[in-house]
Amino acid sequence: MKNYRKNIIQESCSIEQALKKLNEISDYFPDHPLTLLITNKQQQLVGTLTDGDIRRTLVAGSKLDDRVSSCMNKDFVSLKKNGLEYHSVSAYKEKGVKLLPIQNDGKEIVKVYNLSKFKSILPLETIIMAGGMGTRLRPMTFETPKSLLNVGNKPIIQHNVDRLLMYGIENITFTIRYLGDQIVSHFSNGNGEGMNVRFIREDEPLGTAGGLSLIDGFKSETILLTNSDVLTTLNYEEFYLDFIKREADISVVTIPYIVKVPFGVFDIQNDSVSSLKEKPEYTYFANAGIYLIKKELIDQIPKNKHLDITDFIEKQIAGEKNVVSFPFWGYWLDIGKPEDFENAQKAIQILDCY
Repeated sequence: MKNYRKNIIQESCSIEQALKKLNEISDYFPDHPLTLLITNKQQQLVGTLTDGDIRRTLVAGSKLDDRVSSCMNKDFVSLKKNGLEYHSVSAYKEKGVKLLPIQNDGKEIVKVYNLSKFKSILPLETIIMAGGMGTRLRPMTFETPKSLLNVGNKPIIQHNVDRLLMYGIENITFTIRYLGDQIVSHFSNGNGEGMNVRFIREDEPLGTAGGLSLIDGFKSETILLTNSDVLTTLNYEEFYLDFIKREADISVVTIPYIVKVPFGVFDIQNDSVSSLKEKPEYTYFANAGIYLIKKELIDQIPKNKHLDITDFIEKQIAGEKNVVSFPFWGYWLDIGKPEDFENAQKAIQILDCY
């Protein structure tokens, strides 16, 4: 959360000072919850205080010059900065938590989540593949990488990053090649706020999986791999929880692809007609370009060798790894052709609603 220090007040301050602090937040930072984080002289978090807490304590007889320490909530919810873990934002919201502080080993506040802005906090590191040349979108991509083409008021790749941040996914690596300096510049100019970002440059095209071999020191046990040119309303929390529940090694988001046959179709066995289906529809599930992969499998990818994700997955299937499908029926668009780019402009309102 930006400017979270505006919500911090010392335990020695008075209730009146706390009220003035809450008024200031309401006037100048309307997106901040009206919750104060109370710290001691050592800058350690010792309690929280809401406008409701203050009203109740005044009704009970407290005075405006009493210290906030006399009425603060000492049974507050916080997280320790001890690695990536899954946290259900909805569960915290049900308890009435609006601000979720992160503390270091010294109990100092190092980060604050405004839960109104988050859907979940997922223990994932994301790799975004952004090295393609976008040849089918020329001339638009002669001087601009496809992922930086604007859909609505921001680039395709920014839509993806903003959605990842909503799920608490902050460690993001971009694999880049074609016009990659523009992508570096984009996220170096304030568009990567809230992220721990790094860039991996491919000197030669390494395919949709080969670039993973260049990444050292993954921060999570499960890696989210995604194309940079996909727009979707995918719920990453549901995707991750399904991966865990099914004890998968790899999970692939799949989208329904319906084939309508405009004729009657015979089922023929041994030259005999066994049945007739009039204008049938067949549903297949296509690769959506979004994957969850156990880190240990990525360690097997040969260094600096071309490898496509489909070949990588086939190898894991052959090795009897648990590769599962996560069928997704929501909005998904792979922006590969000019008509896809035009459709994305029309669908921007759908994305904004999710």
